[in-house]
Parts: sequence; structure tokens; C-alpha cells
Amino acid sequence: MGKPQVFDDQEQGRVFERVAAVDVAKASGVVCLRLPHPAQPAGRRSQVWEVPATMHAVTELARRLTAEGVQKVTLESTSDYWRIWFYVLEEAGLAVQLVNASQARNLPGRPKTDKLDAMWLARLTEMGLLRPSFVPPAEIRVLRGYARARTRLTHDRTRCFQRLEKLLEDALIKVSAVASKLTTRSVQDMIRAMIAGQRDPQVLAGLARTRMKAKHDALAEALAGLFTDHHAELAQLLLDQIAFLDTQIARLAMLIGEQLASLRAAGGAPAPTAPPALAPAPSPCRSSPGSMKSPASAPSWPPRSSPRLAWT
Repeated sequence: MGKPQVFDDQEQGRVFERVAAVDVAKASGVVCLRLPHPAQPAGRRSQVWEVPATMHAVTELARRLTAEGVQKVTLESTSDYWRIWFYVLEEAGLAVQLVNASQARNLPGRPKTDKLDAMWLARLTEMGLLRPSFVPPAEIRVLRGYARARTRLTHDRTRCFQRLEKLLEDALIKVSAVASKLTTRSVQDMIRAMIAGQRDPQVLAGLARTRMKAKHDALAEALAGLFTDHHAELAQLLLDQIAFLDTQIARLAMLIGEQLASLRAAGGAPAPTAPPALAPAPSPCRSSPGSMKSPASAPSWPPRSSPRLAWT
């Protein structure tokens, strides 16, 4: 048996002397302020109280923590309830970190209450044992909000085209089997003509443009259905909704471009690339809803593939 090696170890030291932690809930948060004990040089004192999750109350909390000289504030990432705490405390100049709940689990077997959770978070904070989640700067949060809204609206636009394709199937119109997608100008002209009252398949097929003219006979066969006034009303509603979404997506694309230009001017964005373009809706007749890919949007900070950063 080999001779054991001996290592001298030291007790875990504190990284921060003055810390605070907030156990976040929807309507309020339990705050633990942990400071050096005023009478015992090696002791610590914790103050625990509840603070409503309102702008006025959190602003008042920020003033108190600033006056106490708090070096680090820890928040637990509970749903979206942490945002008011993070944004207000950060705006007040405090060093705030957001941690995943799995990083701050209490010891097994100990009672779990909001008060004890806040105290445990504060203890972990002062020892520097918590790994913060990534929260982008305010300018990037604005850009990300625009990009995510544009993605959601583009998905809604795709769903409208899917509903339109189902409506045409209900009317026995099989144009989606001949045309590659419903977003082509030829198909849009045919649908609008049917809404206006035109029912002659030959006339409708004559609205084909460019290369689709070669499919005249197949189009005439596909457009011979039972398109009624009922279908016309529903189709018009869907086209109006698509037009509205197109307008909103274009506006968001403009806002994304302006925000990127602002970031580039401040030196916080990559080199200019092509301006964000309106993403075409995937063809509803060639893919199922579950197989559709999200449209390309503005870049994210950091890349979503990063395994070490928790998105908020």
C-alpha cells in the first residue's frame, strides 16, 4: 500500500461580504440581506422580509440595498416574474445575477419555505458558489424582442396559408396539387377571382403567369370544384389576415434593421449584412405543420447552441 498524500485545506472563504438574495414569486418576493454582524467580528446577520413585486416597492428595495453597500444580488429565475426585480435593481446600479433554480437547490431533507430559500440563496451568493445565467444587455433585449415577435407573426402567417389550403380542399379546389405553393401570384389571382364570383375553370386557369401557363389544362381540371359564397367569405377573411400580418412583419423587419444599425453605430453589433427580408411562408401543401422550419431572423446573443448559458 502506497503512502497517502496529505493536503492542507482551508475552510471555504467568503467572496462577498455584503450580499442579498430574492426568492421570487408572482406577487411578491422574499428578500434576504446578509451582512457582517455588528457585534461579533466573525459572525453574520441575516435580515429577511417580504417585498411586493411592484415598481415602487422594488425601487425602494434598490435604494436600501445600495445604501447597505450590497456587492451582489441573486435572483432565482422563476418564470418571467424575475424581470421586474432584475431590471429595476440593475437600473439602480447593483450587481445582479440570475441563477437557475437547479443551481440553487436546498440541501435534501431541509424544510423548504420562501424564507429559508432566500437565506440559502444569500449564503451561496456570499461564497460565490452560484453560476449566473446569461441575461443580454438592454439593447440586445430590444433586438431580441423584435426578432421573436417577427418569428411568431411569420408562423401565424404560415398557419393562415394552411387554413386557406384546407378551405380550398373543402371546396374541392385542388390547385395546391398543381401549383408549388399558394403564395404565388398566379394562385393568388385565381383565389381572388373566385372570391369575386368567377367560377369558370378555363377563365381561372387563364390567370396563370409565366411558367404556370404551361399547366393550363391541369389547372383547369384542378379549379373545377364547388367553391361557394361561404368559401368566398372565409377565403377573404384569411387573405385579409395574411395582408395584415405582412404589414406587421414588414414593420418589425424595419425595426430590426434600425436596431442593428444603432448597435453597429455603438460598436456592439457585427458588420452589416443584407437587411432583414420578409420570410416567405413555407408551402402548406408540401409540408406538415410539424415539419416546418422557423424562418431566419436576426442573430441571437449568445448562440442558442451554447450549453453553458441559460436563456431567459
